[in-house]
Amino acid sequence: MPPASPRRSHPLVDAVRPLVDAVGGQIVPSDAAESADVPLVWEGDVIGAVRLAPLHGALDRLIASVEAELGQSLPLLPRAQKQRAIRLLEERGAFVLRRSVEDVADAMGVSRITVYNYLNAVHK
Repeated sequence: MPPASPRRSHPLVDAVRPLVDAVGGQIVPSDAAESADVPLVWEGDVIGAVRLAPLHGALDRLIASVEAELGQSLPLLPRAQKQRAIRLLEERGAFVLRRSVEDVADAMGVSRITVYNYLNAVHK
């Protein structure tokens, strides 16, 4: 029996799709998989693969996911929600990226000192 295509419904594809979407990846058919893709194996058969999103644009994707989760764009959030956004971004690894504090501050409409203060509060 040939491996199921990820375009058809498959329990493994259905299970991982929310995670793949959350990280900005895509599910590709097994015959289109590249060496850097992560194979999806079901009972010994490769049924597809996960192609991870490139790092370029990762911070923008993280910000967009936090905005979607909080239901508003960062600049419109009240202070408590901005602090929560910083906590979520920190938990998701946003601040390991170069210039991320400055970029988040710009996206949020605050100073980088404010972002550092929010981060310090997260770490206390």
